[in-house]
Amino acid sequence: MPVTQERSGTTPEPQEPASTPGRTARALAKVRAGLPRTGLAVLSGLLLALAFPPYDLWPLSLLGAAALSLLTRGRTARQGAWTGFAFGLPFFLLLLSWLRVIGWDATIGLSVIEALFIALLGSGLAVTSRLPGWPVWAAALWVTQEWARDRLPLGGFPWGRLAFANTATPYTPLAALGGAPLVTFAVALSGALLAWAALRLRRPAGVTLKTGPWAAALAALGAVAALLAGYLVPVPTAAADTVKVAIVQGNVPNPGMDFLGRPMMVLNNHASATERLAADIQAGKVPQPDIVIWPENSSDLDPFSDPLARQRIDEAVKAVGVPTLVGTLVDGPDAQHVQNEGIVWDPKTGPGASYTKQHPVPFGEYVPFRAQLMKVVTRLQRVARDFYPGDHNGVMQLGPARIGDVICFEVAYDEIVRDTVDSGARVLVVQTNNATYAKTGQPEQQLAMSRLRAVEHGRAVLIAATSGISAVIAPDGTVEQRTEELTPAELSATVPLRDGTTVADRIGAAPEWTLAIGGLLACGAAVLVGRGRKRSAGTPAERESLDQMVP
Repeated sequence: MPVTQERSGTTPEPQEPASTPGRTARALAKVRAGLPRTGLAVLSGLLLALAFPPYDLWPLSLLGAAALSLLTRGRTARQGAWTGFAFGLPFFLLLLSWLRVIGWDATIGLSVIEALFIALLGSGLAVTSRLPGWPVWAAALWVTQEWARDRLPLGGFPWGRLAFANTATPYTPLAALGGAPLVTFAVALSGALLAWAALRLRRPAGVTLKTGPWAAALAALGAVAALLAGYLVPVPTAAADTVKVAIVQGNVPNPGMDFLGRPMMVLNNHASATERLAADIQAGKVPQPDIVIWPENSSDLDPFSDPLARQRIDEAVKAVGVPTLVGTLVDGPDAQHVQNEGIVWDPKTGPGASYTKQHPVPFGEYVPFRAQLMKVVTRLQRVARDFYPGDHNGVMQLGPARIGDVICFEVAYDEIVRDTVDSGARVLVVQTNNATYAKTGQPEQQLAMSRLRAVEHGRAVLIAATSGISAVIAPDGTVEQRTEELTPAELSATVPLRDGTTVADRIGAAPEWTLAIGGLLACGAAVLVGRGRKRSAGTPAERESLDQMVP
């Protein structure tokens, strides 16, 4: 018996083949409908980049997190991934624009890789938006995303963490409790709660005119509470001992890729600056320091294989008369490698203890898959030898101070800095060479990271940079002194030597792992809840509300 459609009163329309113009038109219409949302994602990513140095508009970090939550709210995982990518790519392009010195292809390539992590974040935000308490899961997912970027690929690249935009804000003291991950969580939670408040104000189904504003006010109050929670966290700064330190910034011949100039030029700059410091000490213009800090690459020649370089360093250190931390490249352990080292140089006994950078920068200090890539990217030939990674932390005795040496980009990695404090460092030293990126904003970004590390570990931080920014940072994150870029300078200060540890030191990476795993578990729960649904956004009215707010 033939099947009829009498009950519905309609006859089925023939379905169009997948390749028909009608299906194509619907697909194009769908793309056009999503363009406004994509455009808002691009704009929001750019605004988030402005929260970071050198712009320092930190409240935009809350708005950026809020915008991504709103734009992914009620989307499918695939739609959330696209929105996240549209958010992340312009964010990293602006944040990492200092890489243009190397080449815009490097800037774009790295930005695309990092934006893929934000795409995964967007997907996670979309699927967890159907869960109760989704602002908490959204904040945890921000930590999950940063946890992954800190480690993958090739050792990770943690630039652009929300915490690094909040190194001098009410959120900053939270670093003493849970490090950078807790700061990121608090910032993202504030942003997600603001997004939730915006949705309540739109009065979805079940939310009356009377309760909507109250619910929005409660969410906003939660965002403010997360903002102000840092004021309740004590930041320890007291110390029984102090040390007098001088930081030497000798400058470079030219900024950019060829900052070294002719051999010995950078070394002579730092040696001469140290000898001027010694003359000022003898004249009574500045106090006699207990120790002197030179930056990374302050000697462009290996003092163990070049007698002239060793002699020049020795002359300068003897002139100032106190132990000096010298940054240099040392040949070895074989002909294909070089080591980036900080060496304790005594005015009487010469070179002693040393620290070798543990985390060389891929494509900048070593070339992964060298044999294959050198054939297609000739620029990589500038990296003639790969940097050999060190096998221990930078805790060394420099005169009366037990220092924790961290070299350049290593300050961005939680575990490297934490390890030095756990091993007994009483003051942190960041030797860096930012001459390649002078006047691009990158030195300001690195300075901000150092400020967060000071609060996180309750340690003074001494930054020595070849061309700037060199700085003296107190344990509470205050920048007490700093230099200008591309200018020879010397800083003199008395800084505390601290033995006490913060809560963040004692619990280590536990907050990061807990929050990161919590974000992943939330995604798993959301997938189970939403299995079989084509699209879920909490309630139909909330989805309609968002569609009105974001076309």
